[in-house]
Amino acid sequence: MTETTGLFFNREQSWLEFNERVLEEAQDKTNPLMERLKFLAISASNLDEFFMVRVPPIWHGERPDATGLSPAAQISAIHKRVDAMLSKQYNCFARSLLPAMEKEGITFFTYQQLDEKQRAYADTYFSEVLYQILTPMAIDQSRPFPTINNRTVNIFVELGNDEDAIPVRTVEWDDEDGRWRIMEERTGGVRYAVVQVPTIVSRIFALPGYHRYILLEEIILAHIDRLFMGYEVTRTAFIRVTRNSDLTIDEEETDDLLHELARSIRDRRWGDPIRVEIVNAKKGLSKAAKELLNKALGLTPEKIFELNGPLDLSAWMAFAQDPDFAHLRNAPISPKPSPDFPAGVSMFDIIKKRDVLVHHPYMSFDYVVDFVREAANDDRVLAIKQTLYRVSGKSPIIDALIQAAENGKQVTVLLEIKARFDEENNINWARHLEKSGVHVVYGLIGLKTHCKCCLVVRREDDGIRRYMHLSTGNYNESTAKLYTDTGFFTCRETFGQDASVLFNVLTGYTKTTEWQKFAVAPSTLRTAMKNLIENETAQAEAGNPAEIAAKMNALTDIEIIQALYRASQAGVKVRLLVRGMCCLRAGVPGVSDNISVSSIVDRYLEHNRLYIFGAAQRRRVFLSSADWMPRNLDRRVEVLFPVEDPDLQNELTAQLELSLSDNVKRRVMQPDGTYVKPSRRGKPAVQSQLEHHRRTAEQYRQSVEGE
Repeated sequence: MTETTGLFFNREQSWLEFNERVLEEAQDKTNPLMERLKFLAISASNLDEFFMVRVPPIWHGERPDATGLSPAAQISAIHKRVDAMLSKQYNCFARSLLPAMEKEGITFFTYQQLDEKQRAYADTYFSEVLYQILTPMAIDQSRPFPTINNRTVNIFVELGNDEDAIPVRTVEWDDEDGRWRIMEERTGGVRYAVVQVPTIVSRIFALPGYHRYILLEEIILAHIDRLFMGYEVTRTAFIRVTRNSDLTIDEEETDDLLHELARSIRDRRWGDPIRVEIVNAKKGLSKAAKELLNKALGLTPEKIFELNGPLDLSAWMAFAQDPDFAHLRNAPISPKPSPDFPAGVSMFDIIKKRDVLVHHPYMSFDYVVDFVREAANDDRVLAIKQTLYRVSGKSPIIDALIQAAENGKQVTVLLEIKARFDEENNINWARHLEKSGVHVVYGLIGLKTHCKCCLVVRREDDGIRRYMHLSTGNYNESTAKLYTDTGFFTCRETFGQDASVLFNVLTGYTKTTEWQKFAVAPSTLRTAMKNLIENETAQAEAGNPAEIAAKMNALTDIEIIQALYRASQAGVKVRLLVRGMCCLRAGVPGVSDNISVSSIVDRYLEHNRLYIFGAAQRRRVFLSSADWMPRNLDRRVEVLFPVEDPDLQNELTAQLELSLSDNVKRRVMQPDGTYVKPSRRGKPAVQSQLEHHRRTAEQYRQSVEGE
């Protein structure tokens, strides 16, 4: 890994290193073909979001980062790294995936490769469909450079040449001679236009024959002259613009947050160009055309990437999921029932007796939905309070909350409408919930509410009891099939007290730093995390065994990293499983000798956050919605909560140990920031996600046989 100073890795370079690990899954020939294509598409989609969200603040930044790199140096390093990554992507696509698909009878053609029947079929499609919806946009004095939509594929067209220029005479005053002179110049020879490849129809066009395809832009390019009758198309190139899509809203100045956010979402498509991808077609862009493009889009060399292959590799995700290719993907594995929730038994009766963990996607997400549904239809339930960050387009959770409101429950939802790229979906749900009688709150000014909590208040024979579901992941039944997350059900009174205070903070004017069990960002979570690390440091300094094992999505917070370095120097054994960015440098002599960092990239996105401090009798186990990042610790509402039942502690510890023993999909950080797979010499293969599935199925089988 390049571009690092001292003891910290640059955050963006670390993210790009993570995307390299995703790309490695596309390059790995032991993966099924369409799984490889899926990972290639994910790596491309990841890059899109990287440029839309992570790169713009650097362009506008002034200060160096924690490694000492100036913004200009970071931009230069990003361009160099991404350029190399794009070469790997397109080599993988053209030299490995396309030939492998052809061996499976899946063939892609250029227009020139089509036989007579196929060409006639494509020609008819152009005439009857594409020609009707294409809109060529000319560029001249009366028609300025058109706004190119974010992440769309476009054809940049050059018409005519200088030899076709028309002589034009003008009269100009000559100051030296003091008289008018007739001047003659040739103008109007070269013209430019842009044609957007339509997104309303499939970009991958099926030809006659079994699994024969051509890309839409190939058909359009073959008929481009028909869009410019009377002109000669002399040059063409494909271009794709990625724009700044990070929303900036002054929450304190706006009177209507929903209205302002909706306006900002509409403006997102017109953000400043951050990246332009170019693929040459017929002769490519002339020097004059490049100058026009650079001027119109405000480009610098660091924003331009010239590619050799079809633009937008993320578009292949849908193709990889085609039902016809199921035999070329991993065999699906269904979530298993939880042995703790037998059918026909009230979830409240079970949770009243003991705390329960559910692990997704290894266990069904239906238990979370059923928890809210049962509460909605239970006559004893008085109120339901829930935070929602990302929900699906057709959410059974929201349906259950609406049902609860219609049944007369007091229902309050904290719906985070600023969840990036889910803003529009959440705005629609907010309005829908409000119309159904649900009290909807949009969160605190300046903070995103990222914690996952559902509180059910129930009247029982012995008084009021509060039931809770707390989670590391979103209330989204779709992503629960793709992300690894852990949910926790409890009715412990101290947890209920904290959950009630949490909702009072979110919906009212309560201020507190006093919590029974929770640590809550931005008030107490950072301090709690540092104290837990420093306590292990003190144990090691006193000569006692000291350990930290943690799993998270990202580690970028400098204060936390420095605390971990001090722990390592004191002799604390630190094992970290960090899926994405990690700015900590493992294995540095005298600094981080006792720290190891691993990352797993597999069929599921590793998403749960698990923190374990101490060994043997001192062990404390926590789950959280928060990563060790400044945004989670300082700019979001997050919750860290303990798991106190010894059996559940053992369960979570065993899961983390299994992940850390993975020698198939786990990669280990080296001191230079690169990642390598551990040696399997003489060891059986351990693929932790598949083993999690096997163990879950075995636990359920044993519970059924024991009945």
